[in-house]
Amino acid sequence: MLRLDTLVKQYKTGDLALKGINLDVPDGQVMALIGPSGAGKSTLIRCVNRLVEPTSGKVSLNDMELTTLSQGRLRKARRRMGMIFQEYALVERLTVMENVLSGRLGYVSFWRSYFRKFPQSDIDEAFRLLARVGLDHMADKRADELSGGQRQRVGICRALIQDPELLLVDEPTASLDPKTSRQIMRLIRELCAERKLSAIINIHDVLLAQMFSERIVGLQLGEIVYDGPPDGLTPTVLTQIYGEEDWEATIEKVEDEEDDDDSIAQFEHDEMDAQVSEVQ
Repeated sequence: MLRLDTLVKQYKTGDLALKGINLDVPDGQVMALIGPSGAGKSTLIRCVNRLVEPTSGKVSLNDMELTTLSQGRLRKARRRMGMIFQEYALVERLTVMENVLSGRLGYVSFWRSYFRKFPQSDIDEAFRLLARVGLDHMADKRADELSGGQRQRVGICRALIQDPELLLVDEPTASLDPKTSRQIMRLIRELCAERKLSAIINIHDVLLAQMFSERIVGLQLGEIVYDGPPDGLTPTVLTQIYGEEDWEATIEKVEDEEDDDDSIAQFEHDEMDAQVSEVQ
């Protein structure tokens, strides 16, 4: 379980990005973090793995309190937290395989990492992950040859090869078209279910949050103003999070999109069954 206890982040300007956040994320839960720009979503995620240092409060992952760790112990603890970035954070001149294997840098010696000499078991796992996301045929392509959706899939593989207990996902669909965004969110949800992973997904798109997460936390000016199931996002709650808008139309669109997504998922399942039958 991830636990945030009275987490505060105040910047040098005096701005309070997080105002005493208390939050538990159980093992295996996919949680979406929503709210307007400046609400503190990215700060919260980065405080968990201390890419941003909290001002006060505690962050604990299962048996380890992260906020008190020295830099050396923190580097080891970060193995347990896979990070998926909005802008992918790939090394453009490296291949897909090399980018995925970079997720194992915390587990190998300096010289192995310098010469990119990874154990065969790591290479085998990288191939398995790439096959799972449909990119095994692109293992030798350079990262700068990939589309946005493909880059994000490589980023997912890089995070998963760490064998983490928690995924921290920062705006995974911000640069993607609507179809690819749904595919990426569905993939994250499926992989978390397969590996019993917890995930916090910072996302602006309310529709995607409702469709692909089991719990939604809404932030407003560094405070939690909603914590509950996706269907609890009523017009009143959305107004509290974001301000006045025609939220009834948004909620109706979510219901329509969920029906469409179920149909697409069933179609893909039927197509796969048909292909298997042909092979047999």
